[in-house]
Amino acid sequence: MPVYRWRLAPDGLATRRQLRALGLRPGGQDVAAQLERPRRRRGPLVAYLYLIEQAKPVRPMTPAKWAALAKASAARRICPVCRRDAGYVIPSSLGMCTTCAYPDEQHAA
Repeated sequence: MPVYRWRLAPDGLATRRQLRALGLRPGGQDVAAQLERPRRRRGPLVAYLYLIEQAKPVRPMTPAKWAALAKASAARRICPVCRRDAGYVIPSSLGMCTTCAYPDEQHAA
């Protein structure tokens, strides 16, 4: 597999993120090349490159997928303690809304 240095990959190759920006997906093709970005104290960052000409269009979102995404987003806003919609995504570090996590600070303000 060819390995290219950072910013030196030839035209016609793209990362997954670059393909997505073009409205494409790898579509089951194998990795065509590898891109490496050197770092000082650790191993290099690696990105896999795919051929743009073999990429396929992104599948459109169906109404069922939109509904499932909306339901999952709503579930991330529900506090498991007070069962209310917090209006924001509950931080995983707290595991509950800030009102439940810091009840004393809410009453002092």
